[in-house]
Amino acid sequence: MSRHAQRERIVVIGAGMGGLAAAIGLAGHGYDVLVLEKEDAPGGKARHITVGDAAIDGGPTVFTMKWVFDRLLEGSGQRLEDVVDITMADLLARHFWTDGTTLDLFADIDRSAEAIAAFSDDANAAGYRRFCAETGRIYATLKEPFMADQRPTMAEFLWRIGPFSVGRHLALRPFTTIWSALGGYFSDPRLRQLFARYSTYVGSSPFMTPATLMLVAHVEQDGVWMVDGGMHALARGLARLGEARGVRYRFGTGVARIVTRQDGGVTGVVLDDGEAIEASAIVFNGDVSALANGMLGTAAMAAKCKPVQPSERSLSAMAWAGLMDIPDFPLAHHNVFFSPDYSGEFSAIFDRGAITNAPTVYVCAQDRASDGTVSETARARGTERVLVLINAPGDGDKKDYGDQEAETCLTQTLTQLARCGLTLDRTMLDAHVTTPAAFNRLFPGSGGALYGRASHGWLASFRRPGARTALKGLYLAGGSVHPGPGVPMAALSGMLAADALLSDRRSMPASPVAAISGGTLTA
Repeated sequence: MSRHAQRERIVVIGAGMGGLAAAIGLAGHGYDVLVLEKEDAPGGKARHITVGDAAIDGGPTVFTMKWVFDRLLEGSGQRLEDVVDITMADLLARHFWTDGTTLDLFADIDRSAEAIAAFSDDANAAGYRRFCAETGRIYATLKEPFMADQRPTMAEFLWRIGPFSVGRHLALRPFTTIWSALGGYFSDPRLRQLFARYSTYVGSSPFMTPATLMLVAHVEQDGVWMVDGGMHALARGLARLGEARGVRYRFGTGVARIVTRQDGGVTGVVLDDGEAIEASAIVFNGDVSALANGMLGTAAMAAKCKPVQPSERSLSAMAWAGLMDIPDFPLAHHNVFFSPDYSGEFSAIFDRGAITNAPTVYVCAQDRASDGTVSETARARGTERVLVLINAPGDGDKKDYGDQEAETCLTQTLTQLARCGLTLDRTMLDAHVTTPAAFNRLFPGSGGALYGRASHGWLASFRRPGARTALKGLYLAGGSVHPGPGVPMAALSGMLAADALLSDRRSMPASPVAAISGGTLTA
């Protein structure tokens, strides 16, 4: 490790999963890493919302792809289990329909197949086994050459998976939608609806998302983990790990603009309060559209990032995090209550920019084990922590959702839950609502879209930017860049950003860091 590397400062903007992972990787190579986060705690979307005296996960709640974090900690002498307490879930999720039927999916494929046979018939159970086999093959094909590597061009990607393997390319099913492909496995429309739901994990419609993205089902089948303290606890654990490696964090510290030299290359940042901080490189862990739209200064637009157009945005959400009376109802930890008109739900969002009157509802009962056992803490309190979420359009930069509209959406959501058997009186729920407009304020440039670009069309994944930008010394991380949205994918993006920076540093001669207070700079 050179003395130059030891004294070089890297600024990471944003303490989401991508920024936390990038900071850990860079600090491990001897850099002076400073993380600047405008919120008061790490995590980004993996945030806590306080209602009463309870801290509730208000963002992602499903933890998969543990191998990403094992890889992040590789060589450090630590395991993820040393950072947070985790247990593998036996029951993945419980699903409800308005006809009164219910289906559990399990970590064990045989057990899920038996449940599907009892729920539907043997033919659909056999279809499920074929579906699992195919999604596993797709995942294995894409894991290393696409997800865990720098974003390739189409030509590079085809070469990585075998330039002459036409059958292997077509087996990824890039030209078929998820909804269409599922018809080949399931004749039961409820099962088709259930497995189509995985498109929403990347913020997209199953009627427009390539069947390649069925691999998300395998990701969940490969292991869903329960994190003690929730996903925000994972973020705090990673921040502690970064601190142990020398990373410094400044929370409640917003960045107003990125500063560059006139001859190109970043030299640091200026904070909202006017303080200047020098840096030889910057990792931006935020929505790429914020850079493209000049929200970090005109100089940063030299990165030549393309903004995600409103018509290309992923799903947003109406999300209620709060406390509710413990109902006499068989909730698991993860629960999905399906809309009776699935196509209408996505048509409303992506075609008309509206929320359907009968939405699919996700309920994370955070005080329950995967099988639905309620914790003693919740029983003593008399209420349980929940996150209730429905899909919404990513229009938070153009539409403000007032209290009355949010309350109307909640009424429709509770009505839909009642249709599926879960009756909750409004007075049973004390919740904080986050609208698309609020998500846009939390994550500037996003419009409230929680997953960056929607994965619609076979080229969508190649339209996400990679870690490197056209601005020397500026790198990208987060759910709006390659390899995509979600906690493990965002962490991967941070690891890829660190790898790109380290690779570029190895290939260039050492040079002094320009001070913001001196030289000719562009802000």
